[in-house]
Amino acid sequence: MSPDSHTITEAKKNISHDASHLIAALNSFHPLTIEIENYFKKHTEPCFFRRGKLLLKTGDVCKYVYFIKKGAVRGFIKENQRDITTWITAENEMVTSISGLDRDEPSIENIQTIEDCEMLSIANEHLKNLYIKHPEFNVVSRKLLQQYYRDAEGRAFIARITNAENKYKYFLTKYPHLVNRIPLKYIASFLGITLETLSRIRKKLSING
Repeated sequence: MSPDSHTITEAKKNISHDASHLIAALNSFHPLTIEIENYFKKHTEPCFFRRGKLLLKTGDVCKYVYFIKKGAVRGFIKENQRDITTWITAENEMVTSISGLDRDEPSIENIQTIEDCEMLSIANEHLKNLYIKHPEFNVVSRKLLQQYYRDAEGRAFIARITNAENKYKYFLTKYPHLVNRIPLKYIASFLGITLETLSRIRKKLSING
């Protein structure tokens, strides 16, 4: 699902088309050529989304990859009436539906902003063309996928921890930048515990210092 065209138009009035954050993030994986940097400057679009905006709904095909310049985003699924957060991320990260990235398959997740977000978007078709025109970018892509595989491994590890307190302690080590920023209901959902349990654990840990 593409970003709302009106939203992007409004964003262009208020947000400069500055791709430097994205370029710096990609350069941290592998040095980009000037041609690749210019490609991103040309083919990315600035966009702004208010808190609570659904960037993608379950069943839709995601046609874009989003880079978060400012803000936080989560993925979630619905099980009956239950809202289950599957991942949470913030600045200098990319978000998309993996199922739509290469095969144009419908997403099984929803993607939603947790805070007001400033982003850059790039169409999947432009990314595919980038791999063809500049095959050296595949090195960056491989390293990105390695990072996201490590992140997925961490999420799988959390899911397999049976003790609620140990789950939260692991979260503290892996996501310290999100601990006092993200609403507790999303953290509890991500950890697979109740909000009441999370609040009790946080209180216990704060007392024990």
